[in-house]
Amino acid sequence: MTIGIRFAARSDVGLLREGNEDSAYAGTRLLAVADGMGGHVGGEIASAAAIETLKPLDVDVPANEIVGVLEQAVHRANETLHNIVEGDPSLQGMGTTLTAMLWNGRQLALVHIGDSRAYLLRNGELFQITHDHTLVQSLVDEGRISLDEAASHPQRSLLLRALDGRGEVDPDVSLREAQLGDRYLLCSDGLCSVVTAETIHHALSAAVEPEQAVRQLIDLANRGGGPDNITCVVADVVELESLPGPPLKPIVAGAAHNATRTRGEADHPGAAPGGAMAGESPAHRAAALRGEPQQQSAVTVADMQAVPPQADDALQLTPLKPRRRWPWLVGVAMVLVVLVAGGSYVAWSSVQGQYYVASDNGQVVIFQGMNDKVLGQKLSHLKERSDLKVEDLTPSAQSSVRKTIDNLSSLGNARRTITNLRGMICRTSVADDGKGVVAVWKGRDQQQEGCTNKVIQPSQPEVRTNTLTTESKKAVRKGITVADLPHAQDKVDQLREEAAKCKSHPTSLQGCPPAPGNH
Repeated sequence: MTIGIRFAARSDVGLLREGNEDSAYAGTRLLAVADGMGGHVGGEIASAAAIETLKPLDVDVPANEIVGVLEQAVHRANETLHNIVEGDPSLQGMGTTLTAMLWNGRQLALVHIGDSRAYLLRNGELFQITHDHTLVQSLVDEGRISLDEAASHPQRSLLLRALDGRGEVDPDVSLREAQLGDRYLLCSDGLCSVVTAETIHHALSAAVEPEQAVRQLIDLANRGGGPDNITCVVADVVELESLPGPPLKPIVAGAAHNATRTRGEADHPGAAPGGAMAGESPAHRAAALRGEPQQQSAVTVADMQAVPPQADDALQLTPLKPRRRWPWLVGVAMVLVVLVAGGSYVAWSSVQGQYYVASDNGQVVIFQGMNDKVLGQKLSHLKERSDLKVEDLTPSAQSSVRKTIDNLSSLGNARRTITNLRGMICRTSVADDGKGVVAVWKGRDQQQEGCTNKVIQPSQPEVRTNTLTTESKKAVRKGITVADLPHAQDKVDQLREEAAKCKSHPTSLQGCPPAPGNH
């Protein structure tokens, strides 16, 4: 019996980002997800470069070499980023997460750095098998904050480790043993920061094929507001002899997919999206563009990050080094607030090149800088205030704004994010209340988007729909969308005046209902 993997991979830009900084690769031996950072262009370059460096590993590497070979490739990827920044200093500050698996039969090497994740579905239970390298995760590990507090912590996007080419890279590396029937998920935080562990568990359990699972997970993240790029790779451990048809070529998705097309590689949008772990295989390329290995425990919302003893199937090649704390100190030094003559200034020039969208006094606003504090000093200031109210947004969009939409690389990107949010509102409309009376509605016919679909203000004095002109009656029954409540009130006043004219002078307006007694 020959053991291999059947896989699928997709990457989606989400609902609020302008471009896709995620990259992914899925092949017969190699699975990888990278989430770029450092601005739209820098993030795309960083994640694509990491995937490009790992792609040559998608060959038959001896089982006793897969860990070393994968770790060496990560170091080469880090050197590649260093060389890119040396050649173009404007890309200073770019970097990427990386979570990857290199397979040989039942054995797989797992490498991880950053806050992308790997999950294992085995015998109906879901396990998170990577550990986030974030400041908030370190605070959770130390018992200083709870998981609920971590979910809304202002520093939740601050990484302690990433591939950035600035120095030696320190990934988590381990050797694991797969079992027939296992299902693995690699994903960027655009999925796991939006979709709960239970929902991921259900989606992975319910989907028959990896492609179904990938599509469902991305759809769930977008239904949750899609605040970030979303990338998923799903692989099933199978008997190769039981698979129908020939094996398929690797899938490249996201920014890495764009990079290969730029170099003239062919795309195969019509090919099937899965594959099996065998030698060389025929055609598919996805057209979607947008701590240590965690010891196993069943994932729940309450204790998703818990780290109980590791099961026997997770083999350690060498004892794990204790997780380093110094990268956070280096990060603090980079953004250290230096007090001078009673004032202050930030010694990290790239801070003011960042923007984020958040809520302030109930309005959607743009901040310039980082959503963070160092030594009690804020690293951001209010840049622009929009006229968009948070309460007018759909529930998922409200959640995204209240948590803040971070890492926007320019003021233009931040403004475009607000433009995108304008398309995610629970609309105000003037319509019939179902009882023949004109009323003001909120979220009418938008239940699927989470809106309340209710009358927020009846017409006072009452305006009855059947007293309006034929054209107005038709419009009211369909619903007249307006900008906000004041505009809705103005529209109701106009309809009230129309009804009064029709009553006093039925022939003064075209389509007025006939006067009583003139039927």
